[in-house]
Amino acid sequence: MDDSHRFEHFRTQVHPAIESKLNEFQLLGLDSVTEQGIWDYLIKKRWKKVKEEMKLYEMIQEILSVKASDYINFATIEAYKASEFSMENEDELKELLK
Repeated sequence: MDDSHRFEHFRTQVHPAIESKLNEFQLLGLDSVTEQGIWDYLIKKRWKKVKEEMKLYEMIQEILSVKASDYINFATIEAYKASEFSMENEDELKELLK
């Protein structure tokens, strides 16, 4: 199965909008945000259940309308999903219960 998102071929065309959103986030003090992070948010959250093909101007509108709070919520959830904590590791369990 193809791992690429169906809008991946638009990525170079919407790059200026993503870069603009990245600059906006950096002005707000969100220095840890990356272009890849914004793109991941778009394909995993905003465009996950799009039923029909979006037009380029609609994609750009969606990118420019991303709110910092929505992105931060997404990034936080993704970080929790990626964390590797096991209740079987005795040292980690002791650290948790301190």
